[in-house]
Amino acid sequence: MSEAVLPQRLCRLEEIPEGEGIGLALGQGEARRLIFVVRQGTRVHGYVNSCPHIGTPLDMVPDRFMTTDKRHILCMTHGARFRVYDGYCFTGPCQGRSLAKLALALKDGEVLLERLPGEGAGT
Repeated sequence: MSEAVLPQRLCRLEEIPEGEGIGLALGQGEARRLIFVVRQGTRVHGYVNSCPHIGTPLDMVPDRFMTTDKRHILCMTHGARFRVYDGYCFTGPCQGRSLAKLALALKDGEVLLERLPGEGAGT
């Protein structure tokens, strides 16, 4: 991802249904990274789409990242549940671990990726 110019536009806020999420792919080939963005009102939170338990994507069904009550992020592989605002796993096989959080911004209705996990603010 280091060759990409940041911030990078991901989508419009209105493209993410309220209380739901959408999956996206960044880059190509070996540099390809799966991410997802969830929405709660005008707040968006983004994470790398990889469960800390065994590294599988959270959505076995495309764009299904939330519990049925829309309160938590759900890994459909083993049922782990994560807090929306920080990706912390509070129940399931990866309890106590967290999803890798993306640095996002919301500007003029656009969801922008400012930084991937592990990248410095100046990259």
